[in-house]
Amino acid sequence: DCKPLRKRHCVLLNLPLMLSPSAAWSSARGSQATFGPVFEDQPLGLLFPEESTEEKVTLACRARASPPATYRWKMNGTEMKLEPGSRHQLVGGNLVIMNPTKAQDAGVYQCLASNPVGTVVSREAVLRDFGVLQEFSKEERDPVKTHEGWGVMLPCNPPAHYPGLSYRWLLNEFPNFIPTDGRHFVSQTTGNLYIARTNASDLGNYSCLATSHMDFSTKSVFSKFAQLNLAAEDTRLFAPSIKAKFPAETYALVGQQVTLECFAFGNPVPRIKWRKVDGSLSPQWATAEPTLQIPSVGFEDEGTYECEAENSKGRDTVQGRIIVQAQPEWLKVISDMEADIGSNLHWGCAAAGKPRPTVRWLRNGEPLASQARVEVMAGDLRFSKLSLEDSGMYQCVAENKHGTIYASAELAVQGKGSRGGMGRGRPWEHTDGASLPYTRGAAGRSGYCGLPCFFSFLGLKTNLSPRPAAPTRARFLSLCSGALSVSADATKITLAPSSADINLGDNLTLQCHASHDPTMDLTFIWMLDDFPIDFDKPGGHYRRASVKETVGDLSILNAQLRHGGKYTCMAQTVVDSASKEATVLVRGPPGPPGGVVVREIGDTTVQLSWSRGFDNHSPIAKYTLQARTLPGKWKQVRTNPANIEGNAETAQVLGLTPWMDYEFRVVASNILGTGEPSGPSSKIRTKEAAPSVAPSGLSGGGGAPGELIVNWTPMSREYQNGDGFGYLLSFRRQGSTSWQTARVPGADAQYFVYSNESVRPYTPFEVKIRSYNRRGEGPESLTALVYSAEEEPRVAPTKVWAQGVASSEMNVTWEPVQQDMNGILLGYEIRYWKAGDKEAAADRVRTAGLDTTALVTGLHPNTKYHVTVRAYNRAGTGPASPAANATTMKPPPRRPPGNISWTFSSSSLSIKWDPVVALRNESAVTGYKMLYQNDLHPTPTLHLTNKNWIEIAVPEDIGHALVQIRTTGPGGDGVPAEVHIVKNGGTSMMVENSAVSPAPHPGTVLSHSVVTLILIGYLEL
Repeated sequence: DCKPLRKRHCVLLNLPLMLSPSAAWSSARGSQATFGPVFEDQPLGLLFPEESTEEKVTLACRARASPPATYRWKMNGTEMKLEPGSRHQLVGGNLVIMNPTKAQDAGVYQCLASNPVGTVVSREAVLRDFGVLQEFSKEERDPVKTHEGWGVMLPCNPPAHYPGLSYRWLLNEFPNFIPTDGRHFVSQTTGNLYIARTNASDLGNYSCLATSHMDFSTKSVFSKFAQLNLAAEDTRLFAPSIKAKFPAETYALVGQQVTLECFAFGNPVPRIKWRKVDGSLSPQWATAEPTLQIPSVGFEDEGTYECEAENSKGRDTVQGRIIVQAQPEWLKVISDMEADIGSNLHWGCAAAGKPRPTVRWLRNGEPLASQARVEVMAGDLRFSKLSLEDSGMYQCVAENKHGTIYASAELAVQGKGSRGGMGRGRPWEHTDGASLPYTRGAAGRSGYCGLPCFFSFLGLKTNLSPRPAAPTRARFLSLCSGALSVSADATKITLAPSSADINLGDNLTLQCHASHDPTMDLTFIWMLDDFPIDFDKPGGHYRRASVKETVGDLSILNAQLRHGGKYTCMAQTVVDSASKEATVLVRGPPGPPGGVVVREIGDTTVQLSWSRGFDNHSPIAKYTLQARTLPGKWKQVRTNPANIEGNAETAQVLGLTPWMDYEFRVVASNILGTGEPSGPSSKIRTKEAAPSVAPSGLSGGGGAPGELIVNWTPMSREYQNGDGFGYLLSFRRQGSTSWQTARVPGADAQYFVYSNESVRPYTPFEVKIRSYNRRGEGPESLTALVYSAEEEPRVAPTKVWAQGVASSEMNVTWEPVQQDMNGILLGYEIRYWKAGDKEAAADRVRTAGLDTTALVTGLHPNTKYHVTVRAYNRAGTGPASPAANATTMKPPPRRPPGNISWTFSSSSLSIKWDPVVALRNESAVTGYKMLYQNDLHPTPTLHLTNKNWIEIAVPEDIGHALVQIRTTGPGGDGVPAEVHIVKNGGTSMMVENSAVSPAPHPGTVLSHSVVTLILIGYLEL
């Protein structure tokens, strides 16, 4: 029974209902009415960082409509093709972009919701140029030097980024941030650090920390450290000088926060004051800080502002103007209308904004312009003689350069007398975007109070008059009694998850079973630290059980440290729920240590300190220190103590190289493994020391007469140990007792030339070398033997003899010369030239050793040559021998053998050809060479004969063969004739050899062919 209540409202809250909204609304209002789409959720502009690990972007769109709406999307004004399997997917009304990229997906998006009543267009959502924050330049920053007592500015020079950044500065180490006091100021516009008056505490290394705050992530990057050096203190007093100034004009939108910056150098430190030149400054903004902040600017804040910096020596001022503008805002909106056919209609909307907004109209998502019965004039829309085709969804759009707003309404044109019910069941739309159906019942009906109740459903509230309880199995029996009656089969957790302690990489199953009313569906929801778990994330670590409805076990695969926390299992039906919690502790290797600082820098040692990182629930057992030179790879270093225990926070690094740039980092380990390394320390340079290694690669020789040239390998940077580096060379003639020395400055030097006319050719010298720098001299190398420069050989070869051995070759022999004291003999040089030519035109060829014979090739046939031979060494060639003469042979015949014929027997092949007769200017034919290859053995074989025929043994099962035949004689080999032989049991003969090929290189496959005539013994037609 429903009884009157003294309170006007009864409250039904916190029901975790899982009914679909449309079903709930239908049950709340009774019969379903038809109405056009009304947006409940519209897309919002989004910034997506390029390096984000997120694999998708979702633009929301949801509209309430009856019948339900269908959805389309436009990008940059063009409708998108949303096909299955593409990167753009339609999920409900939402647009999901998989693996977004700036090039393909940055742009302006709009959602279109349609049903038979009409179409509405959502507001525009801009997926802006994807957010990015690059790294600072790797180049070292120049030191900044000023006098103590003066002001100074350290530039941040942030890297390329979008959108804006926030800035902080570090002094010497992380996390020692510069305080924001009256003496220091960090501009949030440029990132620069200003110090009004420096003192001794400001000495040190400074790094700019830039942070980007984007919709999906936060990222910070550090600059290289810049050193601030202070010269002698200047105790004079200085009047203020404003260095950080706000612009002459600052534009802002109503409601935005406006920040003006102003900071000055001076001694004493100036005091900052603000005032509004053309009005009074609001008391809550009056400040002596370097920034003036207006949290929510309005039109009344527009005007000129002045910053004044003042100290005992004077004052300085700067002025600028704030100009306030505004996005469009509705003054008058359209509402749903019903009208009769043939009637007239006037709709109007109006918007305010600065600049003044323009107004346009849409009908079913398409632009609407004036036409026969429709007049569009800015915010006025007039219809004359309405027709049914005028029905639909209309939108008034107001826009200026700062934004666009939409107002939507439905126009229903009906026959006269049929009006009624427009909007019954149509949801009421509120300015905050929440919308719920509204139905009013008739008071006094059975089981119905007629009193309004607040009903909470899926987080939305509305003022509803409750309908009578249906005779179906309901979980709430009275909405106006102030109490909720629940059936006996309440949802309960029958097997709760148990807390667990696991290691990184383990698998874990959290059990969760429940009982519930069997007439209702049961759903399990898992949360980690009160955030729902996303089971659909690609590559995720979570899996849910699907054995039966009452089992909701959660499996964690390859658990990571981030998976530790409080897990909640909630078993839920449409009307009630039950939950239990369990804690999972994931133990793993330690996190990275922090704050690595280098102190007590020596030439081969430094003292390293650090702060403990997270132990990740397993005690730190030891630390390992690593170092790298720049550029270079990280390497483990020796330490004192050799084994650094887990409770230590400092250790000495041993075995470093003097005068070397280093970075250091610290790695922690526990029983579960080795963690991530700390960030690198600031770069340091060890102190200088005398060289500790002797140069290597000592050698020499060559040069001009009277010279001793000594070479060595330049020492790399890691062995120089200090500035002012060079080499100290000592040398003496072998057998002498006194040493001569030479100083060669420069680390890159690699040779020394000692020149003296008294140095005889090819004289042995003992040589040794050491390096030096401004800290002293290093150890001396071992003694090497180096010879002075050689001179050319003095003796010519004898008994030179030359003879032509082919049409393009001759053989040359001679008697060797004896080694002399001028140098080491390397070989001989043969010079040859045609009879009648001058010796200056001679060609030359050298032997690679001390051979006394050489074959000279590439000569002209039947030509007389003069030949001389000379000995040579590294200094050059000696005198020439007496000339010898030789004449090359006549060339071989230019014609190949002709009329080649062959006969096969069972195991042999007989080939014959016409003999070749040499002409008078050709060398005689002394025989023939045949190169044979068959299809069974691809390697050719060479056969020789002094007759014009040859018989060779062949396998019985060959199919074909390739044969080349050429002449041979004193002038060399002639050109070949080539035939392709096919075994057919008969006789074949080549009657034409019009295509002749040069001989192939031995070992190559014969591949050229000639035109042949095959005579078949037996023809079958």
